[in-house]
Amino acid sequence: MSETPVKQNTAAFYGQAVASFAVAMAATAIGIYRLDADSWVRAFLGIAVLYLVTSAFTLAKVIRDRQDATARVYSPFEKL
Repeated sequence: MSETPVKQNTAAFYGQAVASFAVAMAATAIGIYRLDADSWVRAFLGIAVLYLVTSAFTLAKVIRDRQDATARVYSPFEKL
């Protein structure tokens, strides 16, 4: 039996993902702040963006967990 090693992301990839997320959130926040609208409209858009971000994180976690659960099924007869 051969096991395939798990591929890990590099630190550069992780840093790029974090930086991309930070730039996107900052650009959205600046855009909402500078929007020519009432403050309640800007507040609503801000809350909507936060809800969308948290929903995206939750969806990504659920997909990752499902993929991890089906990635390797151990037989009760094989040595761990």
